[in-house]
Amino acid sequence: MDNYVYIIGNKIYINLTNRCSNRCDFCIRQGRKGMGDTPLWLSEEPTAADVIEQLPLNLDDYDEEVVFCGFGEPTYNLETLDEVASYLHCVDKTTRINTNGQANLIYNGDVTDVVVTSCDVINVSLNECNAQKYQQHCKSVFGEKAFDGLLDFARKCREKGGNVVFSVVDSIGEEDIAECKKLAKKMGIPLRVRVKE
Repeated sequence: MDNYVYIIGNKIYINLTNRCSNRCDFCIRQGRKGMGDTPLWLSEEPTAADVIEQLPLNLDDYDEEVVFCGFGEPTYNLETLDEVASYLHCVDKTTRINTNGQANLIYNGDVTDVVVTSCDVINVSLNECNAQKYQQHCKSVFGEKAFDGLLDFARKCREKGGNVVFSVVDSIGEEDIAECKKLAKKMGIPLRVRVKE
C-alpha cells in the first residue's frame, strides 16, 4: 500500500507525489526509500479522499500542524493538497508546506493564491545564495531560472499575506549561509538553517 501519510514523533506528514523539478545533492531520496521504516515512493498519486482515509482517527492526539512534505514537490499534486488542506482546517489543524518554490514555473502561471490559502506556513527551500550555485546543487529542470523563480514565488506569497520562511541546509557552508541571510533579510523573509540529516 502507498503511504500518503506518515508520522514522525507527534507530527503528521503528507506525501503527495514522487515528482520533483529538482534533483538535489542533499535530498533524502538519494539512497533512501523513505523515512524510518515508512517507504515513501508511490505507485500512484493520491486523491484527497485517499489521503484523508489514511489520516489517524485520533487527530487531536497529534501536533496541531500538519506538514505537506514527502518524496516529491507537493505542488505537483496541487488540487489534492488544496482539498486536504481545506479538510484539515475544518478539523482545527494548521498546515505547512515544504516546497522548492518552483510551482509557478511548473504550472507556467501564478498559483500562489492556492498555496497561500491552503498553507498557513510556506517553507521555501532557498538552498543557495545565487542561481549558479543553486543549479549546481539542486539541478532543476528549469536551469538557473529556477532560483529567480523561487524568489518570485516567495515574494508573491508574502505579498498575498502568506507566512513565508526560507530554509537552507547547513552543508552549503558558512560563507554561503551568510549570503543567504543577507538575501533573506533584504526580502524581509525569515531564514531557518537546517542540519543535514
